[in-house]
Amino acid sequence: MMTVELPQPISDYFAADAEDGAEAVAQCFTDDAVVRDEGETHVGRAAIRSWKVEAGKKYTYSATPFEVARDSDRTVVTAHVAGNFPGSPVDLRYIFELHGEKIAALEVIP
Repeated sequence: MMTVELPQPISDYFAADAEDGAEAVAQCFTDDAVVRDEGETHVGRAAIRSWKVEAGKKYTYSATPFEVARDSDRTVVTAHVAGNFPGSPVDLRYIFELHGEKIAALEVIP
């Protein structure tokens, strides 16, 4: 798969996620950021940290971004995600909203 050019906060997110560091992932977000994933909503850094901790307990996976597109104020990254979860591998869309150098919102959808 080809490498894509990602905005720095999004690149930082995927790097932190690959290293399985829930705290490092949480630091990519604003204080009041919102994450929507698997039908649940997580608000704030502490909730986002918990979301990553729980995901790490349930699944081992890798996410490889291969496409990026801008949609008004959002950046949509499509990543190939493979791991020990039902339906693996799958291409997921990560819809990011940035605020400065941090992520203000993330929605992960199939």
